[in-house]
Amino acid sequence: MAFSLRSVKVPPNSANLAEARTRVFDFFRSACRSLPTVMDIYNLDDVATVSQLRSTIASEIRKNSHVTNPKVIDMLLFKGMEELNNIVEHAKQRHHIIGQYVVGHQGLVQDLGTKDQGISNFLKNFYKSNYS
Repeated sequence: MAFSLRSVKVPPNSANLAEARTRVFDFFRSACRSLPTVMDIYNLDDVATVSQLRSTIASEIRKNSHVTNPKVIDMLLFKGMEELNNIVEHAKQRHHIIGQYVVGHQGLVQDLGTKDQGISNFLKNFYKSNYS
């Protein structure tokens, strides 16, 4: 699967917003098609499902839905493709994937809940900054 992803390149410039939008959908499809491989590589069957990871990818893409400049969309696509290539080529470790895409950016801070009420604001902000 990693070799097929290497052949998918984001062209340097989209001509217009419609072309950039089409490329975003193509990227989403290729990312979703690589999810079973990612599940096998990182042994994520016990912590997440393909459906959960798919919705995480969709939410990451939706975060930038307000962007209308095709050049910025191309840059974001390039960054997304690099991230996907790093994940598929096993350049990350399992805990990176779990921390970024399974638990989420705010998940660990929310888990603190009532048991750490005496924690300082400095430490709360420090823990937040590690996952954002």
